[in-house]
Amino acid sequence: MNWRDFWNGTHSIYVNERHRALHYDRIAKDIGRLVASPDSAVLDYGCGDAEASDHVARMSGLLYLYDAAPNVQERLRLRFGRNEKIVVLTTTALEAMNDHSVDLVIANSVVQYLTHAEFENMLGMARRKLKSDGRLIVADVIPPDASAIDDVRALLTFAWQGGFLIPAFIGLVATFFSDYRKLREQLGLTRYAQQDIETLFAAHGFNAKRAPNNIGHNQTRIMFVATPTA
Repeated sequence: MNWRDFWNGTHSIYVNERHRALHYDRIAKDIGRLVASPDSAVLDYGCGDAEASDHVARMSGLLYLYDAAPNVQERLRLRFGRNEKIVVLTTTALEAMNDHSVDLVIANSVVQYLTHAEFENMLGMARRKLKSDGRLIVADVIPPDASAIDDVRALLTFAWQGGFLIPAFIGLVATFFSDYRKLREQLGLTRYAQQDIETLFAAHGFNAKRAPNNIGHNQTRIMFVATPTA
């Protein structure tokens, strides 16, 4: 199994429905604040189930949702098929999009599940699809010195604020025996030091800067804002 197989299958990374709803609501609101104008074309790359994407769509002119897992794509179509401002893309449709047609590309909580080569391919895609004045947001990047304790602390703080603290403790025990933990131990998560990832951005035609805040509840992880070089 690889990470794509994992996300394409049945899994439970949320401790209950409240956790799930609050997670997607927080992500959508954070992304919505990054949309520059109500006529922006936005691509959410590696979006997952993105259950609150209707909020991002309201802030945008057109929202493209892309996830590499076919089962995720199908769930997105079922959920947002009637929303005229949301387009769910297959891999083929993503590749066929016009170059220089997108104002904002978001890749949130994605790069840790990609190999270095896959991440470079994503950067190349974003460079082609973005307008000359567009932006690429890469968020939830895990630094080399981050630990699982940081993730636990961030989750428990989020759970305390969101009113699901006891289920969060139970969920942490369940996670210890889950396929996610086993796959994380087997494959690991890709990590980037700030200087290394900024070098990768530059090699693919971007000027990148670290943002003061990350998308989502885990502020021990890092977000970068990149713009195409001339």
